[in-house]
Amino acid sequence: MDDTISELMIQLFKAPLRGLEWPKMSCCEKLSLLTTKHPHPYKLQWLNNSGELKVTKQVLVFFSIGKYNNEVLCDVVPMHTSYLLLGCPWQFDRKVIHDGYTNRYTFKHLGKNMTLVPLIPRQVYEDQLKLQDSIEKFKENELKEE
Repeated sequence: MDDTISELMIQLFKAPLRGLEWPKMSCCEKLSLLTTKHPHPYKLQWLNNSGELKVTKQVLVFFSIGKYNNEVLCDVVPMHTSYLLLGCPWQFDRKVIHDGYTNRYTFKHLGKNMTLVPLIPRQVYEDQLKLQDSIEKFKENELKEE
């Protein structure tokens, strides 16, 4: 995996509202990910308070979680988050079984059973510190560019 991509922490969680996958637009630009025109552009209202957002691009994102490697086609929108949302389309396409009690996701990949487990509180805290540091560095770089 490319060093730039490995430095970027991608956290995973289920998108409960619409089951859509959305990476942050500046993340796509920063990693030089190739975006393509969305075959069916649409508008979103609920993501921010500045009116409608038009979703016009998609990007194919390759990711890994431990030994599990895969790809997901994502709609691209500008938003203040750095998550890869694996929602209903991802779950449906891979016949994922979600255990709501343990919050584990189980599925087959390349003939092997895979289970995604939630982070423990210490890992969440460490990720939040890294995310906060990344946001501060991003803001500093934006100020320098202005």
